[in-house]
Amino acid sequence: MPSGTGYCGSCSRPGRPPNPDTTCVDCGRVTRLTGAGRCRPRWERSPHRITVRAANIAEALVDPPSWLGGFAAYLVGRHHPSRACAMLTCLGKHLIDDAPVHPQALLDAVAADVPLARALEDFLTASKLALPPDRDERRAAARRQSRIDAMPAPLRPAVTGFAAHLVAGRERARRAGTDPRGHATLEARLTAVRDFARFLTARRGKTDWATVDVGDVEAFLHAHPERRTFYLTGLRQFCRYGMRHRLLLIDPTATVRAPQAMAFRGPTLPGDRQRELFRRWSTDPDVHPHEAFVGLAAFLHGATTQDLQHLTDDDIDHDQRRITLGRRPDRPRRAVGRRRRAHHQRHHRAAHHPEYREEADRGTDTPGGAGPCTTVVTGAVVRDRAGGRGPHSGF
Repeated sequence: MPSGTGYCGSCSRPGRPPNPDTTCVDCGRVTRLTGAGRCRPRWERSPHRITVRAANIAEALVDPPSWLGGFAAYLVGRHHPSRACAMLTCLGKHLIDDAPVHPQALLDAVAADVPLARALEDFLTASKLALPPDRDERRAAARRQSRIDAMPAPLRPAVTGFAAHLVAGRERARRAGTDPRGHATLEARLTAVRDFARFLTARRGKTDWATVDVGDVEAFLHAHPERRTFYLTGLRQFCRYGMRHRLLLIDPTATVRAPQAMAFRGPTLPGDRQRELFRRWSTDPDVHPHEAFVGLAAFLHGATTQDLQHLTDDDIDHDQRRITLGRRPDRPRRAVGRRRRAHHQRHHRAAHHPEYREEADRGTDTPGGAGPCTTVVTGAVVRDRAGGRGPHSGF
């Protein structure tokens, strides 16, 4: 380093002059170009960068994979060129350092880089080059393990077995074709047991599941009244598991209840909006009568959608100016059942009492609506005279 300047040899030499301003091939602006005849904004948004980056990675590899160009084309239009180039650079590092020989092994190698792993997984599975990994199962297992690790050490082995029991039940239901419990349900059960275990060690001074009693459960639920039902559901399932495996002497949740008020829990409109709608439906003459009726019936009388759908003319009393809500029309199978019972009673009466035979012959109320049933009645009479039994009256 020269003592007079204080700079090294490279810094003391003058650098290369900047490139002269030239017209960009895309936008036509005269400015300093960045690459491929484009200015910096156009170059950053150019999909040409992705193919160039993939070609450079292929040249750096001794045996580049055949699908690398297809993956670069897959990224075009799905990711920003800058992000796609960063993903290709990371992929190139894995191909050089890890040198995986199979796309399935490459998916496991890039699992830490979530955007690259998802894009590569979608491309390789769509191209039938790899099988989709059980990423959701692994993440769910990690979440369950984190809840188990948060347990106090003396109470942890029992909860570990309980978690395995939940997973085995889920797999058994999945193989049987029934509805298996979701990952969120299993995690909710473990969360309830984790919080209860922490409460036992911190507040009650207990480190053994066999010493848990009803007072502990009641005290825990009393400390969390807003989550009483949530916690009690998980604790009941764990206590049943503990009783079967002889971890608990008694079931402390057998007599504990979590009553719930059967009230409306859905979203409601603010008071200002309710008053505005009430004035609209009660005083605005431009509002359609159907809208006003449906709105006031629901707003003032709590009429549900089903009540309004099943409203008929018989429910409206014009003289008393009264509307009856809450009636349900008879289901079709109930009406058919009544028709069948009346049909068989009429035939049974005609079979045993000849004076009713003419009435039965005129009857057209058959179960299938097929007209007169003289043939059926005649056969019943013949069987009755032969000493057999007629048609059964109770259907």
